[in-house]
Amino acid sequence: MENIKDFEALGITPRDGKLTAEQIKKVKSYGCLRDKRYEDVFNVRVITGNGKITAAEHKIIAEAAEIFGTGEIALTVRMTLEIQGVPYDKIPALIMYLKERGLETGGTGAKVRPVVSCKGTTCQFGLIDTYSLSQKIHERFFVGCHDFDLPHKFKIAVGGCPNNCVKPDLNDVGIIGQRIFEPDTEKCRGCKKCIIQLNCPMKAPSLVEGKVSIDRSICNKCGRCTGKCPFGVFEKASSGYKICIGGRWGKKTAMGKPLSKIFTSEEEVLDTVEKALILFRDEGIKGERFADTVNRLGFEYVEKKLIGE
Repeated sequence: MENIKDFEALGITPRDGKLTAEQIKKVKSYGCLRDKRYEDVFNVRVITGNGKITAAEHKIIAEAAEIFGTGEIALTVRMTLEIQGVPYDKIPALIMYLKERGLETGGTGAKVRPVVSCKGTTCQFGLIDTYSLSQKIHERFFVGCHDFDLPHKFKIAVGGCPNNCVKPDLNDVGIIGQRIFEPDTEKCRGCKKCIIQLNCPMKAPSLVEGKVSIDRSICNKCGRCTGKCPFGVFEKASSGYKICIGGRWGKKTAMGKPLSKIFTSEEEVLDTVEKALILFRDEGIKGERFADTVNRLGFEYVEKKLIGE
């Protein structure tokens, strides 16, 4: 027999016969999506925050899957874990079981969706601490803005470098790690075989009048040149963040467009994401994605709102 107190605590009504559309909608708000093969079986999404969980959390989720579901766990594309095969009657008990152990379910609806992060923190190509930034985004926007009434879902992705493994520019807001550098051309000796020129994946460097020159229009700020010149031309560099807005992937696709500014601190990034979220909340039309809002209002207008005074 299900625990009525758990149902009441979550505002979920016990089943009395066939499930109603309202009951299905209510549990969906807790991250429980009905398995289309059954009338009363659901897959329940457990939020990871930034795509990384501890061994202890793994054990809790595995135990929950065995107690309340089929014992199977699936990975979702937005860095959450789905406990498979949970009967409707067990959903409240599962949610409370996880909550008591510091885990939460969710990730659906017209809200900020779970943040997607690459492993830039530990990856050899990573230029920023993606796990740290993603966790801050999770706490400030997924959790902190949970009650925002948005026109549609809002997806955020954090990529550690221009390799774009998590496709940041196909999200409503995408953040991409950058390496900001300024070559010290006074140290350049005009080597006939310039190691920077030979190894640049974008072919941005060239020798102009015996000195290395970078074509900024094709340089993607990947940082591969940093520290590679034996004469110290490319030693001075710092981390930066490119922000793309208005990306989308699905039935309709749109490539996100980068803001003209390269940001130099996490706080700047967080503030800009917040401005984008508030603009979408206040000026978006119900049912439209952020990409549609940007197109309707105009990129220049939106950019001014996000990075202007």
